[in-house]
Amino acid sequence: MKRFLLQVVVSFCFLPLWGQKDFSQIDSLIKQLLPESSEVGISVYDLTAKKPLYDYRAEKLSRPASTMKLLTAITALSRPEADEPFRTEVWHDGVIEHDTLQGNLYVVGGFDPEFDSQAMDSLVKKVISYPFSVINGQVYGDISMKDSLYWGHGWAWDDTPAGYQPYLSPLMFCKGTVRISVVPSTVQGDTASVSCQPVSSYYTLTNRTRTRASSAGKFSFTRDWLTNGNNLTVSGNVTSIRKDDINIYDSPRFFMHTFLERLRVEGIAVPPSYDFAELPRDSVKVEQMACWNTSVQKVLNQLMKESDNLNAEALLCRLGAQATGKKQVAAEDGIVEIMKLIRRLGHDPKDYKIADGCGLSNYNYLSPALLVDFLKYAYSRTDIFQKLYKSLPVGGVDGTLKNRMKSAPVFRNVHAKTGSFTAINTLAGYLRMKNGHEVAFAIMNQNVLSAAKARAFQDKVCAFLSL
Repeated sequence: MKRFLLQVVVSFCFLPLWGQKDFSQIDSLIKQLLPESSEVGISVYDLTAKKPLYDYRAEKLSRPASTMKLLTAITALSRPEADEPFRTEVWHDGVIEHDTLQGNLYVVGGFDPEFDSQAMDSLVKKVISYPFSVINGQVYGDISMKDSLYWGHGWAWDDTPAGYQPYLSPLMFCKGTVRISVVPSTVQGDTASVSCQPVSSYYTLTNRTRTRASSAGKFSFTRDWLTNGNNLTVSGNVTSIRKDDINIYDSPRFFMHTFLERLRVEGIAVPPSYDFAELPRDSVKVEQMACWNTSVQKVLNQLMKESDNLNAEALLCRLGAQATGKKQVAAEDGIVEIMKLIRRLGHDPKDYKIADGCGLSNYNYLSPALLVDFLKYAYSRTDIFQKLYKSLPVGGVDGTLKNRMKSAPVFRNVHAKTGSFTAINTLAGYLRMKNGHEVAFAIMNQNVLSAAKARAFQDKVCAFLSL
C-alpha cells in the first residue's frame, strides 16, 4: 500500500513536466541552424495561460526591419479615431458663371497610400459633373498636412529608385511609382515589349532591350535618379517576362500633373500649370466638390501582408496628426505617440530607438520582449486585435509568408509580420499551440548574411511551438 501511494505521489509531482514542452529544443536549434557569428533574440508568451514560455536574450536590442510596422500599426489602431478613412478632397473657392469656374481649384491631400488610377478617375468624374468646362483660376495641390521631408530618418539614399522607397507626400498617386512590364519578343534579337502603369506624360521611357541576346548585357530597370529625372530606362537581355516598380521623383507633382492631364482629356480647359498652396478654409468661402475615402483596414492589409513602407509612413503621419491636432505634422509626432505607448506598457522609451514607422531606417532598435508586449496589448484589445490579425500574413497562404511554412503544423497556423534587409531577418506575431493556447512570439535574427538560414530557423521554431 505504501509503495502504491509513493507511486501516486511521484506520478502526480511529475505529471506537469510530462505535459510541458522541452524548450531546450529551441536552444538546440540555435546551435544547429545559426552561424556562430550571428545573434538572435527570442520571446514567447502564452496568451491563454498569461505566462511567459521562453526567452532567449529577449531584452537584447536588435534592428527590427519591417516588424517595426507592428508598433506603428498597433499604436495607430489604439487611437479613438482609428477607423476614420484616409481622405483626398477637391475644393473650389469661386463661383460658376456661364460654363466657367471663376476661382481656384484645390486638391487636398490626406496621405492616402492606396490612392490609385481608379481613385483619380473618380475625383475627375465628380469634378466634371459640375456645370463648367473652363477653370478661370489656378489649380493647387494642398500638401500642408506634412513637412517637406520626403524620406525617413536613416533611409539609404542609394535604395532609390526602388519602388519600396517612394518620395513621401500627402498627395500620393499609385504609391509614387510606375510598374514596368517587359515581355520578350518571339524573335531572338528583337526589342522586347515594354509597358508602364499608370500612364502619364510626367515620365518618359527609353527601351534598350533585346530578346535572348546575351550581348545586350545584364537586364536592368532604372531612371536618371542622380539628377532627379524621370526618364525610365529598361535595358539588357530579356529572356522572360519581367516586372518591377520604380519610384518617381516628386510624388505631389506626379499627382497634380496627372490630375490636370485627365481633366484635359475630359474636355476641361485648365491652366497650363499647377502650383501648391493651402486651402484657405478660414479666409474665403470654399465648397467641397469631390472626396475619395480609403478605409483603414485596406491600408492596414497592404501594410502587413505586403510589408508596404508607404502605408506604414502614412499611418505614422496620420497618427501624429490625430494625436496633436496640428495642421502640419512630421514623422516625429507619430513616433512620440509610439513612445508614449511603450511607457504605458511598462518600458522606458529611452531604452529604444525609433526613427521611422516602417523599419527601413538603420537607426531603429527594439527588443523581442518589446515586440511581444505590443502583441500582448493588441490581443487584450478586441477592437485592435480583430483588425491586426486579419491583416497579418498567414503561413503558407499569403503576403510575405506565402512561400514559407507550406506544411503542418505551421501551415495556416502562423499569423505574423516578417522583416528583412541585409543580414537582418525578423518574425513576430501569433500562432496556436496543439493544446489550443494562443501564443505571441518574436524572433529577431541579426548578422545572418544568408536570409534562407535565418528564415529556416524561424520556421523550425514556429513548428516546434505549434506542436
